[in-house]
Amino acid sequence: MIKIILKLIRWIVVAFFASTILSVVVLRFVPVFFTPLMFIRCYQQVTEGRDLKLSHHWVPLDQISESMPQAVMASEDAKFLKHHGFDYEAIEHAAKRNKEHPEKRRLGASTISQQTAKNVFLWPGRSWVRKGFEVYFTTLIELMWSKQRIMEVYLNSMRWARGYMVSMPWLKSISVPMPFIFRRHSVRSSQPPCLIPVVSPACIHQPIC
Repeated sequence: MIKIILKLIRWIVVAFFASTILSVVVLRFVPVFFTPLMFIRCYQQVTEGRDLKLSHHWVPLDQISESMPQAVMASEDAKFLKHHGFDYEAIEHAAKRNKEHPEKRRLGASTISQQTAKNVFLWPGRSWVRKGFEVYFTTLIELMWSKQRIMEVYLNSMRWARGYMVSMPWLKSISVPMPFIFRRHSVRSSQPPCLIPVVSPACIHQPIC
């Protein structure tokens, strides 16, 4: 009986590593059209009796304005091009600040690589189990993807508006129709830098441009 259990555990471990590594390799080349978070948000909308709102449009990095990667790096992860998935100085600073000021909102230290791993492969939450998986997937994508690919997937998997799983990064030469976010017909491709102050919050509520 014990041998059967050990054999089963061994196969589960092998299947886990094989499937996760394969998925990371495949998504190095294939656009990410759906993520677990998209399905979770759709389920929440249905259970809460709200209208189902899901919009996702993959845009290759070479069709995204150069301002967008600069904006998210300035807002989220200034050392993105230098680290290998984790900003240890930021982690240390966040841990110290959260310990000294537990009454304040918790300060995070997730890099763009970590957020990409979470958005594409995992579910939202703050448990140590999910954080452990985040570290694992972050390591995988840093080893198997380029920084350009990580940025491309990140920009295509961000949640841009409450109630909408939207990914429509700013194109280089055309206007992007996003009236449900910015309450205007379109946002010109020359405007992305104005988003720098509002990329960090989970949702965009009001237009600022």
